[in-house]
Amino acid sequence: MVVFPNPTTEQFDVKTCKPVNRLTYPAIPLIDLSKPDSKHLLVKACQDFGFFKVVNHGIPMKLINKLESEATEFFSSPQSVKEKAGPPNPFGYGNKNIGRNGDVGWVEYLLLNTKPESDYNKIISSFEEHPESFRCVVDDYVRAVKKMACELLEFMADELKLEQRNVFSKLLMDEQSDSVFRLNYYPPCPELQEHEIKGGNLIGFGEHTDPQIISVLRSNNTSGLEISLRDGSWMSVPPDSESFFINVGDSLQVMTNGRFKSIKHRVMANSKKSRMSMIYFGGPPLNEKITPLASLLERDEESLYKEFTWFEYKKFSFNCPLSHNRLGFFEKISSRY
Repeated sequence: MVVFPNPTTEQFDVKTCKPVNRLTYPAIPLIDLSKPDSKHLLVKACQDFGFFKVVNHGIPMKLINKLESEATEFFSSPQSVKEKAGPPNPFGYGNKNIGRNGDVGWVEYLLLNTKPESDYNKIISSFEEHPESFRCVVDDYVRAVKKMACELLEFMADELKLEQRNVFSKLLMDEQSDSVFRLNYYPPCPELQEHEIKGGNLIGFGEHTDPQIISVLRSNNTSGLEISLRDGSWMSVPPDSESFFINVGDSLQVMTNGRFKSIKHRVMANSKKSRMSMIYFGGPPLNEKITPLASLLERDEESLYKEFTWFEYKKFSFNCPLSHNRLGFFEKISSRY
C-alpha cells in the first residue's frame, strides 16, 4: 500500500469543470471539436496545461460502452482466469505491480500492443468467455481513438503553421508505430476509509508523465484522476464518461522544444466505487529520432534537448521509477535529480 498525506485538491462542477468552493484553481481547458476556434484553443491548452477535455468528438457512445462492459466482465472474472492473461512482459494482465522498478498501486490492468502482428491475440484468447467479442471491440475502439488522436495532432500542426500537416500524425499512422492500449481497473478499496481517518490517501497509480506523443483517456464516472499544476499542487479532474481527456506526452514536448507541456498526473483510489479507464498511448516507430522540429525553432533559438530515438527514450523511461523526471536526462542543460 502506498499512502500519501491528503493532497491539496479541489471539488469541481462536472458540467463546467469549474471549482465550486472558495479556493481558486484554473478550469480544465474544454475543446469542442465542432467549434471553429478549436484549433487555437487546443494549442493554447497544450502550451498552458498539457491537458484538455474533448467534447463532440464523434466516437459513438455505443462503442465506448461496449468496451467498458467487456472490460468490466474481464476484471470481474475469478483471479485464476485473469492470471491466464499474465504476467505482463510487458503486455498482458497485471495486478498492483506497475513496471519493474518497485512501483505499486491499487490497480489491475491489461496492457495490449496495437500492432497487428503482436501477441495480444494470444493474451485475449486466454479469456474463458467471449474472447472474439473482446478482440473486435478493442480493435474498433483503438481504430476510432487513433483517428481522433491524429486529427488533434493535425489541428495542432495547422495552428502552429507547420508546412507538413501530418508531421505529428504520420508517426501514429506508420505501420511501425509503437502505440499501446491500456485498460486500468481500480476496484473499491475498503481499507481506504482507515487511511482517510488517519489523514492519508491511497495511490491507485503513482504520479508520472506519459513518454509517448499523445494519450487519449476515457474513464467511467468515478473520480480519482489528478493533475499537477505548475505550483506543485494537485487538482482533481471531474470525471465525464462521455468525453475524452488528452495528455501531451514527453515526445511531443520535445518535438515542440518545450512549447507544449507534458503534464504529471496520478490516480487516487476510491473507497466505495470502482474506476475503469481506457487509454490509447500514441507512440512513434522505435527507430524514429525525437528532436525539436526545425520549422518551430525561431532565429537563434537552440534545441533544449539532445537528439534520441524513441527506442532509447522508451528503454530509459521504463527503467526509471514512475515519478522520475525522465526528460531531465535528455535536456542539454540537465535538470535531472
